Amino acid sequence: MLSESRFQLIVVVVETGRASAIMEAARAAGAEGGTILHGRGVGIHEHSKFFGIPIEPEKEILMILIEKTHTEVVLEAVVMAGELNEPGKGIAFVLDVSEVEGIVHMGTIVSSFRE
Repeated sequence: MLSESRFQLIVVVVETGRASAIMEAARAAGAEGGTILHGRGVGIHEHSKFFGIPIEPEKEILMILIEKTHTEVVLEAVVMAGELNEPGKGIAFVLDVSEVEGIVHMGTIVSSFRE
């Protein structure tokens, strides 16, 4: 039987080049680290052209696995650093994480499974 996880995943999508500064703010607010992935926008507002050639805007996706007790503070820091309350700056959302394995740096192995 799975126990309730104590973790959430903060996902942030911003223009390329902005995720590192946002991650710094998240770390200052209590996040231990994160993962930055590269992507491209395909939304309704993502269609730009240069000399008639479509340009697909590059994005960075920042993923931060965080203990639920720290989510609110870290998310607030992310929103402020990324100026996410302004149009076109990006988006952040939080997902509940039901299972976690492999977190061994915290001194004990964190597992979603009861032994």
